[in-house]
Order: sequence, then structure tokens, then C-alpha cells
Amino acid sequence: MKKLAFTLLLATGLLFNAQHADAQIKLPPASSTQFIIQDLGISQVSIIYQRPNIKGRKVFGDLVPYNQIWRTGANNATNITFQDEVKIEGQTLAAGTYAMFTIPTEKEWTIIFNSNAKQWGAYTYDKADDVLRVKVKPIKLKDKVESFTISFDDVNDQHMKTSLAWENTKVSFLIEVDQKAEILASIDSAMKGEKKPYFQAAQYYFTHNVDVKKAAEWMVEADKGNTKAPHIKYWKSLILAKAGDKAGAVKAAQEGLEMAKRDKNSEYIKLNTQALQAAQKK
Repeated sequence: MKKLAFTLLLATGLLFNAQHADAQIKLPPASSTQFIIQDLGISQVSIIYQRPNIKGRKVFGDLVPYNQIWRTGANNATNITFQDEVKIEGQTLAAGTYAMFTIPTEKEWTIIFNSNAKQWGAYTYDKADDVLRVKVKPIKLKDKVESFTISFDDVNDQHMKTSLAWENTKVSFLIEVDQKAEILASIDSAMKGEKKPYFQAAQYYFTHNVDVKKAAEWMVEADKGNTKAPHIKYWKSLILAKAGDKAGAVKAAQEGLEMAKRDKNSEYIKLNTQALQAAQKK
């Protein structure tokens, strides 16, 4: 929470600087500010940047020259914050806040993570402050992107892509986290407590192929305290089926289906029906 609070404070400060607020007049900024934040596993990644528009201009190779350092937006250098250590295109980068610069070319972009996060533009950029550089290939877009846009795409709990798109060009780089050891340790610790997280632990073990037999044991325990929950029955069916207990999987799905019908829960009517059909085929 402290890290997130710091990020939000930084975002507020940058927004103030970007707009050069004047107490006597209020005008919209030429380039609007966007703050985006994304869960990645058990941590978060956030970006604050300003979004210039094309406004009829030619962007890459003109407004943004090729083979030169670009602030990757407008006004302040774009800032990216990682709560935990990550890998960028396979290379390790420590937790922290970085200025994210780029060097665009027609056939290849260099993505730069620079330790001096508090910069206006790229005027004081110093290569000596670079912490990491990676190279990625741009792709041509059929539809024009008017406002410079950064987005998080193809997100799961282990990796995602960060994409930069403007005009008819898009580049993406991969961000990965390896938190399995930390998560397993937290599960082990929680299982020693009075209130054991059987359901959540079983889900993680199942979805990440850790130990399906242990996941099945935990789901049986989870079901004891939630005997009228169709979602518990659904997951129990999936896990028991994977553990080789066909009869148990069929029974759990049938019970979950009956509960969902009783509750008129269309989502779990569908899911338990699917789980039942899959278990009967095994």
C-alpha cells in the first residue's frame, strides 16, 4: 500500500507540473495525462504519461525523429513503476520507478529504462543513468491511432505485454514475474493458521500444476464449510477430475448444478453443466 500511495503521489505531482497550473486561468492541457495501473501476479505495474495527438501531422520520422531519444509521450518523461522485480524481454529489472525513453526507427525500437525518473522531456537525458535497454520490432497498424496510447495487453498472473501505439505504428514489450516461490511460501504459512484458505490454495495448486492430489484434499476440506455453494462444487469437480476421481467429480458437478438451478444462477448452471459433461467423458 505504501508503494501504491507513493505512485499515486508521484502521479499527482507530475500532473501538476505537466499542466503548469495557474491560479488565474484554467485551460485544457495540449496533451492530456493518463495514469494506468495493472495487477501482475501479486504485485502491480503503473505508468503515468502525457498523450499528444497527431493533429494532421506526420509523426514518426518527422515530429518524432528516427534514431533519436524520445520522451515517449509529451511534457514529462513517461514514468513506469514496478512494485517487484520483473523481467523485460527476458532481462531482469529491479523494483522501482523509471523514466521510460524510446529510440524509434522504422524497423526496430529501443525501449530504455532510466533511473532518473524526474525529467522534463529528454533534454537532460543521460545514457549513464540507463538501467536497461531492450529492442523490439514495430508493427504497422491498419487503423490510425490519433492519441498516443500506452496499454497493458494479454495479461495473466505471470506475464503481460506493454504496448505503445500512435499513428500507424505499434510496439510491445514483454513483462514477466516469477513469484511462485513467494506464493507457495505464503500458502504454507497460511495453512499453519487457525483459518486455513483451503479453497484459494486448492485453486492455485490446480491452475499452476503444483500438486493436484493436495489440491483435491484441500477442495474436500473447502467443501465441508461451503456445502451450499455452487462455485465450490464446480471447482471441486474440476480438481477431482484432474486427480482421477471421476465419481467424485461427477457427484460434485451434479450437486453444483442442482444448487445453481435452485438459486437461478445462470453462470454456474452453465459451468457445472460443462464440468459434469467433462467428468462423465473421463
